Amino acid sequence: MKKIAYLGLSSFAATLVIGINQAAGDAEPNGNALTIYSTAQPGAIAPEVYRNGVRGQAVPGYAVVRQQRDINFNRGRNTVRFSDVAALIDPTTVIFESLTDPAGTSVLEQNFQFDLVSQEKLLQKYIDQTVKVDQLRGNNVESFSGTLLSASGGMILKRDDGSVQLLPSNAGVTLPSLPGGLITRPTLVWDIVAQRAGSQRTRVSYQTTGVTWWTDYNLTYSEGSNANTCKLDVGAWVSVINQSGASYPEAKLKLIAGDVQRARPAGRANVPQAALRAMVREEKDTGFAEKELFEYHLYTLGRPTTLPDNSTKQIELFPAAHNVPCEKTLVYYGVAPGYHGYGASPVTDRNYGVQSNKKVDVYLGFRNSQDHNMGMPLPSGRIRVSKIDSADKTLEFIGEDVIDHTPKNEKVLIKLGSAFDVVGERRQVDFKVDTSRKTMSEDIEIKLRNQKKEAVTVIAKENLYRWINWQITSKTHDYEKQDARTIQFPLKIAAGGEVTLRYSVQYTW
Repeated sequence: MKKIAYLGLSSFAATLVIGINQAAGDAEPNGNALTIYSTAQPGAIAPEVYRNGVRGQAVPGYAVVRQQRDINFNRGRNTVRFSDVAALIDPTTVIFESLTDPAGTSVLEQNFQFDLVSQEKLLQKYIDQTVKVDQLRGNNVESFSGTLLSASGGMILKRDDGSVQLLPSNAGVTLPSLPGGLITRPTLVWDIVAQRAGSQRTRVSYQTTGVTWWTDYNLTYSEGSNANTCKLDVGAWVSVINQSGASYPEAKLKLIAGDVQRARPAGRANVPQAALRAMVREEKDTGFAEKELFEYHLYTLGRPTTLPDNSTKQIELFPAAHNVPCEKTLVYYGVAPGYHGYGASPVTDRNYGVQSNKKVDVYLGFRNSQDHNMGMPLPSGRIRVSKIDSADKTLEFIGEDVIDHTPKNEKVLIKLGSAFDVVGERRQVDFKVDTSRKTMSEDIEIKLRNQKKEAVTVIAKENLYRWINWQITSKTHDYEKQDARTIQFPLKIAAGGEVTLRYSVQYTW
């Protein structure tokens, strides 16, 4: 009996049903595993990417996918198909392994078939052949046959009476048979030689783009014993985007944090197989277990999780840490943005860098150590900070920043914004240059005003950007040298008060 395919132009998805048997069988429970690598900059994923993103194009990351299945082999050559692989697979990274009989099972060829069935491709197979057409005319359906002349951008039919007709979108076409070689999903096909017949446990590994992950940190801020001390409650969540074109039910999930080098062009690099095999199981906990892997950090979820295609999932990275000691710091950098110097010669233009910035920035710092109730390696991510409004006990957002990968026992410093009630003013009081003696001097005055009800300490940061050889010749306040070109003055300002700082610097070359 012939198989008949019926095709309606305006309802292709509803009227065409083509089934492809999966010779590899269904995935076994816990047969999926993913190791996800992120190349996303912290805070760089816009909400529209994970809500309405075009498949994989804007998802900065990739994953190593591993799937285990039981396959029945005949002795000798076999054809094995996997038809539920990711649409964005890199076929050069595919590895097929027999876990039951690795020595007696070998791959002769492997192919990636991605010429997916579509209305136009299906019709192209019947060019110059006779097809039957059902065309709606008013409330009646007219049926006729003809030779299909074209299927590009619409169908052109030569009817039996010799006339040529462009078919409207509401016409349906009945094809004489179902053509071979059509696939509805990207499919991996192997030509495999097995030394023995029977069921074998197999594993397929490959890389795919369209998958990424990142970390979001949620901090709750509370005041400390003075204006510079505070406490934080720190929570961390992992967000995973899957737009790879495949779903991964009940998958074992691993995340790699670190800067993993990939060859260019992107998407043509393999993670070394030795590194993949070194990923051991961490199942003692239902949350993420962390450990070192080579020069990176590996986070393994202690329970299976399902990652549907076109989805975003959030999972807690670690239990919230409470009462983490922190320090609030006010920093005034009086030079307007963009003036940093570091040229090949001394900057002798007296007007360079004199434009003043009035903002005093607010920073929070805490140490990622066990004695501060932290101590877990922190993947790069965005940090959002909120504070409880005492009037109604609601959390109000007060600022956010991003952090890079941060090992344990290192300090985390985040910028929240600019202070409302503390302002600064910087001006050049005097400037002299003597090119014959190769000397230059500059006098700087900084005024800081505190309109708050309590005293504050402000760090006045100064970048000595005119030349590398400098000397502070006079000053009204003590300073600390931060590096070869940066000094800072800790200034305590009373409530409602003002402090004036002056210093002179001489450059020589």
